[in-house]
Amino acid sequence: MNNVITAFSDFPFLLLVRDSAWGIVCLISILIFHGSAINHVYMRFERLTRQNLAAHQYNRVFFHFYATFVFLAMFHLLEILFWAAYIIGLGIMKSPVPAILFAGSCYTTVGFESDTLLDGWKTFAFFISFSGLFSLAWTTSIMIGMTTAYKNAWDQKYRHTDVY
Repeated sequence: MNNVITAFSDFPFLLLVRDSAWGIVCLISILIFHGSAINHVYMRFERLTRQNLAAHQYNRVFFHFYATFVFLAMFHLLEILFWAAYIIGLGIMKSPVPAILFAGSCYTTVGFESDTLLDGWKTFAFFISFSGLFSLAWTTSIMIGMTTAYKNAWDQKYRHTDVY
């Protein structure tokens, strides 16, 4: 692998193409995983919520809301771990902890970790942050829809009380 990196380093454009190709492949993989995972838990939430509302089981709606929220958060953590695995698998970083910290820093676009990627892989951080931006926005839109169902359950449960 080092011979390939050395050969590529003579041609900076080829480094950019290689980096971009791997970045796009990883980005697409993450987004497919994210979309499949959140759609699964959201559809389950919707189905269970409809059943619970019909049966006047409002506390179950509240439980499903928070359980789904936890699953959504876990998907994001898992995606950070996927990025770290890609980074280690491609030989960009050797140690898991720095790879996880770097991937998490880029994914959340907080930027608390310095760029420690090898030369020739510097644009990989862009693809990590791009996946985080899309994934977090996608999750936010799902949560807005879930909040509407939560509010409906709350309204139905406390419609004839002075809880408001």
